[in-house]
Amino acid sequence: MKHNFLNIARSTLPERLVDERVKDYEEYATRMDDESVKQQAARCMDCGTPFCHVGDMIGQETIGCPIHNYIPEWNKLVTKSDWMGAYHRLMETNNFPEFTGRVCPAPCEGSCTLGISEDPVAIKSIERTIIDRAFEEGWVKPRPVHRRSGMTIAVVGSGPAGLAAADQLNQLGHSVTIIEKADEPGGLLMYGIPNMKLDKDVVRRRIRLLEQEGIVIRTNIEVGTDVTVEALRNQYDAVIFATGAQKQRTLGIDGDDARGVEMAMDYLTASMRERKGESLPSMYDAKDKNVIVIGGGDTGADCVATAIRQGAKSVVQFGKHPSKGLLRAPEKPWPLQPDTLTTDYAYAESLAVYEKDPRTYLIRSNQIVTIEGRVTGIETERMTKVVNPDGQATFFVEEDSIETYPADLILVAIGFERPEHELRKIGVEKTTDFQTATENVFVAGDAKRGQSLIVWAIREGREVAEVVDAYLDTCKTELKTSS
Repeated sequence: MKHNFLNIARSTLPERLVDERVKDYEEYATRMDDESVKQQAARCMDCGTPFCHVGDMIGQETIGCPIHNYIPEWNKLVTKSDWMGAYHRLMETNNFPEFTGRVCPAPCEGSCTLGISEDPVAIKSIERTIIDRAFEEGWVKPRPVHRRSGMTIAVVGSGPAGLAAADQLNQLGHSVTIIEKADEPGGLLMYGIPNMKLDKDVVRRRIRLLEQEGIVIRTNIEVGTDVTVEALRNQYDAVIFATGAQKQRTLGIDGDDARGVEMAMDYLTASMRERKGESLPSMYDAKDKNVIVIGGGDTGADCVATAIRQGAKSVVQFGKHPSKGLLRAPEKPWPLQPDTLTTDYAYAESLAVYEKDPRTYLIRSNQIVTIEGRVTGIETERMTKVVNPDGQATFFVEEDSIETYPADLILVAIGFERPEHELRKIGVEKTTDFQTATENVFVAGDAKRGQSLIVWAIREGREVAEVVDAYLDTCKTELKTSS
């Protein structure tokens, strides 16, 4: 199949009808037929310098795929109907394409060369189709490890960074044990992302594969409470902390401790636990409530979608920044993410259910309004954003713009604090590299770099595995020399 970027328009995975999907928690995106995927793959120009897999940073911006997926190569294999070849090429760089194919914001697409003048290649949709087909065809099987090194590693945390590190080190022949404080492994993948975006059976399927390959997973164990760092250091040859960014940012305004003000991740976790058959605490039930979501990111959107499914009376989402434009902004030139206005799955659902977009822009929250300690509303002011010549933004409060929104449930989704403090509480001092200040203790993922993307967590897991493997090799050499 020839390159078709001039003749074929971009299309992504089809979505279930909104009126149907808001009644359940099943994935909203469905499969694209093989011929359509081949046509989308044929839009790839097979660039001489494919920026889609550069995987670098310009300031705080991600350029291309952080794990350097061989995107043009597996696109070409798809056009030839070589699905197995595309699967094997995909797995060379990505431990968990079934995760990234569902929830990655796809910086690769923002850096696609075709995106300079046309809509970019639908890389994320193609990736998901490749891996979903591989599972359906039975190509994804446990990879037995035939020889063990004799070295043992504890990975604390079972999110994408921890799982990737464990996978890499296990395949190198080391014996890996994952230690997870929750009752089920997966971390953010299991409890922080709604089922509508990432079905938990998809996560469990990968966990089972890792266990079949020899990785041991121990749940309900919290380091610092149930076991000390020192005990782990003595038991294992290396310890990796991949515990994520755990401490959520609070509002820091009057009334933010009132009943009815809840943290977004706690809310999403409670909803996920309800899917497992646990009872939903009333404070996390949005049914018949006026819901305010503070924070304009993906987690905020997930809260909107969850509240809709719970039967919220109304849902409004506050954003600090102005609305994005439909076209790439001058300050976001290619190959940066275009950062344009999109209608996420949650917003499409709000438009269908409430006949309005929930997003409200340039809002500052002043104080929570309460009666007898319970939320009844939130007082806000509107802001104006001015970008200074140096690129820094300043926000000014507009005069006479005070407005009070009714609220029964306020969900705070404004991100996470830096992870250093949480690590220090258990005696781990982070450095600028994967190695901590403590011998044989390492750190990776959001616990090292702060809140980031799942694809960056996978990269961190792969990279810390290389560092730990080299460290263990040095340890073995020193043991041989001393003996």
